[in-house]
Amino acid sequence: MLSAFSSALRTPDLRKKLLFTVAIVGIYRLGATLPSPGVSYANVKACLEIAESDTSGVLNLLNLFSGGALLQLSVFALGIMPYITASIILQLLTVVIPRLEQLRKEGQSGQAKITQYTRYLTLGLAVLQASAFVALARTGQLFNNMCDQDDPAYQIIPENTGIPMWLTLTILVMTMTAGTGVVMWLGELITDRGVGNGMSVLIFTSIAARLPGEGWSIKESSGNAKFALVIGLVLVIIALVVFIEQAQRRIPVQYAKRMIGRRMYGGTSTYIPLKVNQAGVVPVIFASSLLYLPQLYLQFFDQNNLKGYQIWIQNHLADPTHWLYIAVYFLLIIFFTYFYVSITFNPTEVAENMKKYGGFVPGIRPGKPTAEYLDFILSRITLPGALYLGLISVLPNFFFIWLNQDQYMNFPFGGTAVLIMVGVGLETVKQIESQLMQRNYEGFLR
Repeated sequence: MLSAFSSALRTPDLRKKLLFTVAIVGIYRLGATLPSPGVSYANVKACLEIAESDTSGVLNLLNLFSGGALLQLSVFALGIMPYITASIILQLLTVVIPRLEQLRKEGQSGQAKITQYTRYLTLGLAVLQASAFVALARTGQLFNNMCDQDDPAYQIIPENTGIPMWLTLTILVMTMTAGTGVVMWLGELITDRGVGNGMSVLIFTSIAARLPGEGWSIKESSGNAKFALVIGLVLVIIALVVFIEQAQRRIPVQYAKRMIGRRMYGGTSTYIPLKVNQAGVVPVIFASSLLYLPQLYLQFFDQNNLKGYQIWIQNHLADPTHWLYIAVYFLLIIFFTYFYVSITFNPTEVAENMKKYGGFVPGIRPGKPTAEYLDFILSRITLPGALYLGLISVLPNFFFIWLNQDQYMNFPFGGTAVLIMVGVGLETVKQIESQLMQRNYEGFLR
């Protein structure tokens, strides 16, 4: 990997792409710390010191993806999450809306139209999410009601400023929405003129920005021995994630020879790569969002006067250390893995495309038998992929129990964070190596 980066830096056009990517990442991190109008950052800092890591799970997941910008309500507070949500929604709607399915099959022009719809939906979701987070900040729920918003010393959005509150809130929501638009544009700039997938690189940057501080907090609170053991476990987890992310089942495909005019086509052998983790990190995000619903439900009631079933929900489905919470989280990830793989990989469509171009799997008849064979293979390799996603994702819960409750929500070394960082890192290195291969053929001539 280091040799690939050193070779890329010695190549003029690749060096420009890498420096351009670094510059965009710098702008993104600057926006993540840029104050939003109407927010008192002295009070935000005071609330952060009181609440520490005691906010709800999904808010901390979003805060991790924004590089710590969400709880500070900065200009880029929403980060790239509205775009990710919009992309997932469009992918799901493609299955049920024939118009979107038709656009997907039209190639580059259809994909450009879907991208345009994704941008519009991203801005709509950004308005909703910005309004929700501003409302949570005003009521104190952004910090789990640990900061009294009636006390001027802890008011995140001060009231006695001489400006009408409705105007302050409107400007704040518009600023955060505009920040999401800028982040989306920066990600597309990296994709077009930089190295790697822009949105993935920005998420990688946000998570990586929190690692040093959170690692140091674990060292300070748990001691050197536990910190060293955590680092060792992290390295083992990363090695496991790299191994599984690279693992794939290759289905051999043979193409028959065809005469088109005076030219002979086909007669080649290739393969269909089916990854063990075909679903990526999407099932983890779905499961985390669904498990947040019980916590969201409890926030509408007085915490001191909860009923019997509400106390049961609080102790079992809102406590990350409880075995029922961990079991439900694990089972939801397995379910969503199968669900997402089923809607993103269509064996019937792949079999029809192979048949159309004269391709077949050796020993399998083209058409329906090929589709059934692909479906059988996919269902077999999805099980270890789903178990792998579930085990990696519940690791922070066990670290929560092992370290202490205050450290879980700030623990960025397991689950979703590692999956995203390793996946993005591998994909970026692959892109650099492929571009180097286009410019340097020495390895093939030796």
